[in-house]
Amino acid sequence: MANENIFLFYALAMGIFITFLYDILRIIRRVLPHNHFWVSVEDLSFWIYCAAEVFLLLHHESDGALRWFAVLGALTGMLLYKKLVSPFFVKYVSFALGKLVFFLGKVSSFLAAPFLKAAKALENKAKGAGRKAVKHGSRAGRLLKKKLTLFVKMLKMTL
Repeated sequence: MANENIFLFYALAMGIFITFLYDILRIIRRVLPHNHFWVSVEDLSFWIYCAAEVFLLLHHESDGALRWFAVLGALTGMLLYKKLVSPFFVKYVSFALGKLVFFLGKVSSFLAAPFLKAAKALENKAKGAGRKAVKHGSRAGRLLKKKLTLFVKMLKMTL
């Protein structure tokens, strides 16, 4: 009887742990949104991990036999966590992490501003140099064309 109570406690803790892990995924998705492909990859990885953990629990505690009180214990743990802790945990942790990410973004943009300004100045100088080269190049091209035309005329006169 004592072993079954311990097994029930482990199943209850497993249900709480699984729901907690999924809440971590939900928080990550709120703070750093990403597309459906990555959400599907995360979900698949999560469920493979959870299946392995449940299998190991059943294998270790009941030699692989499926015990319905363990399933009910895990479901009870999930339900209790989902109703009592999850709404507040996800809401406040994602809010705090969202503010932290926003703050870090502002700090990094402030720190990067001088470098971006210098890069923009270099870009403008390069554009100016390019325009100057084109301007001088077209002038040189016209001069070269005149000289070649003159050379062709001289060649015709000579022949």
